[in-house]
Amino acid sequence: MKIEILGTGCPKCEELAGNAEMAVRELGLDAIVTKVTDIVEIADRGAMMTPALSVDGDIVLVGKAASTEELKKLLSP
Repeated sequence: MKIEILGTGCPKCEELAGNAEMAVRELGLDAIVTKVTDIVEIADRGAMMTPALSVDGDIVLVGKAASTEELKKLLSP
């Protein structure tokens, strides 16, 4: 599973990244969490607000720093 945090590095983007990493650990997922900070690439992917969360290329969350528990529900198999 490929999880990407789309954002410029603002506090909410960092919070989402940390929560995503924790959710992956707690669920025991075989996943890689990376950050995409290039605003042109973020816009090209269709995210008009940040932070955004992409799972395997599909944007599943936009405009909020979801909690670890919310992310666990989104990422659960």
